Amino acid sequence: MATASVAFKSREDHRKQLELEEARKAGLAPAELDEDGKEINPHIPQYMSSAPWYLNAERPSLKHQRKWKSDPNYTKSWYDRGAKIYQADRYRKGSCENCGAMTHDAKSCMDRPRILGAKWTGKHIAPDEKIEQFELDYDGKRDRWNGYDAASYAHIIERYEARDEARKKYLKDQQLKKLEEKNNKEDEERGDSEDEDFEDVLKVDEAKVDESKQMDFAKVEKRVRTTGGGSTGTVRNLRIREDTAKYLLNLDVNSAHYDPKTRSMREDPLPDMDPNEKFYAGDNQNRVSGQALEFKQLNIHAWEAFDKGHDVHMQAAPSQAELLYKNYKVNKEKLKSQTKEDIMEKYGNAASEEILPRELLLGQSEREVEYDCAGRIVKGQEMSIPRSKYEEDVFINNHTAVWGSWWKDHQWGYKCCKQTIRNSYCTGAAGIEAAEASADLMKANIARKESAEDFMMHMIRYPSL
Repeated sequence: MATASVAFKSREDHRKQLELEEARKAGLAPAELDEDGKEINPHIPQYMSSAPWYLNAERPSLKHQRKWKSDPNYTKSWYDRGAKIYQADRYRKGSCENCGAMTHDAKSCMDRPRILGAKWTGKHIAPDEKIEQFELDYDGKRDRWNGYDAASYAHIIERYEARDEARKKYLKDQQLKKLEEKNNKEDEERGDSEDEDFEDVLKVDEAKVDESKQMDFAKVEKRVRTTGGGSTGTVRNLRIREDTAKYLLNLDVNSAHYDPKTRSMREDPLPDMDPNEKFYAGDNQNRVSGQALEFKQLNIHAWEAFDKGHDVHMQAAPSQAELLYKNYKVNKEKLKSQTKEDIMEKYGNAASEEILPRELLLGQSEREVEYDCAGRIVKGQEMSIPRSKYEEDVFINNHTAVWGSWWKDHQWGYKCCKQTIRNSYCTGAAGIEAAEASADLMKANIARKESAEDFMMHMIRYPSL
């Protein structure tokens, strides 16, 4: 948007204008005034403070930002409730058949239905109501308090005041009754105990504090002044005056740093003090204890789950991340307990109260074992062959040896039947004999074929023979 003043400015005038705007923003120069004599905030951007060219504004103003097109037909008035305009003496044609008012018909009549309406009796004609038509603006249509009469709330105030008066009177009667009972009793001990009860009753009224004074307690009035105007706000002071400020706990210059802007002291101002007597240990103490530590672990779990491919985000879906973390902890505890039970079931529990067998405790048994001079077992116990984690001595398909127990011609096979085909059925000694006979037959056939080929080559070379 262009401004109203379109006159050409030289470079010097433009520089002075910029310096004046900077001085106004810094508060060194008075603010610019509009047509009504009000100050214009110098921090308002130019595209907001500049008026459109078609308004022909001669002086700087902010009227173009306000509602300068106001419709005089709009109003914020409300209906005059219960107002009457005319009292008729006889029934008129077109009026209500029940009450006789001219402003409504019998269907919308709010009076008590009569046995004989005003149309037939001509008596007790109701006055005409005041009918008003308003053209409300946007705010008037949506104003929920439009037409509210504050005097209608007076009966509620009177009812509460009457309740308070009745309560005070009841307490006073109870106090008088206590005084009479105290004077009639002669026992001093009972009198002392009843005196304490009487004082407690008296404290009920004394403990009642005026709410208006209580609302004004511990409040600080602050005046915020700006170039364009100011506003007064009330801020509640939450710091207890008896507490020592954190920056006064240790006045040493080299102690923990205090940031006045954020009012934070991260380090411990008194590191050498007894922890049992220490009231404040720095702001970092709150980050590694309580719910802050749980929240930190929740964030770490969400990051690790996202890195592993889970669609979880702590800021986008915090409820989902928290539920996933709870399920993770439950599953982790289940897996941990299951692993512990498996280990205890396999190796036993040395910390249990069960008494171990005597032979295991003392290492003695009734079995006789003989050893040779080298310490090798000769009789009584066979040497146990160490076993691996793989399955051993598992024979399939009637084999008596495992696969790989026999080797011939760069091929592995079964030793029991000398077959080189894995997972084949064992044929035993008969299979070995059949294989040997087949091999001999194959060798004989190969030799006969070679001799026939040699004979044919000889005949080709020497055909005359």
